[in-house]
Amino acid sequence: MTGLRLGEFCQARSGDKADVANVAVFAPTDATYELLREQLTADRVAAHLAPLVQGEVTRYEAPNVRALNFLCRRALGGGGPRTLRSDILGKTLGPNVLRMSVEVPDELAADLVLLRPPARR
Repeated sequence: MTGLRLGEFCQARSGDKADVANVAVFAPTDATYELLREQLTADRVAAHLAPLVQGEVTRYEAPNVRALNFLCRRALGGGGPRTLRSDILGKTLGPNVLRMSVEVPDELAADLVLLRPPARR
């Protein structure tokens, strides 16, 4: 088994509506989607985001796009016009979730195309 950060092989999108934020994590393959379904639970995401999200975290599966969508309630300090937080739209929650790690079987890890930032010139 190999421990990998989600950001090394997944992508995410996050957004908001009032005091509710959502984070969708997209897997690159069917095999990695199944891995995420097993390891990336609502409870685990809630624990990771606990300093930022005070409400319930609910997970929705979207297998047609190989995504798990997490709905985070009471996530934005009251919402855009009410909050004193610097991230009033929940845009930083996606990259935050991508910092989480999962255990990937070695044979699956060997086939992954890892995402890397562009090289500096």
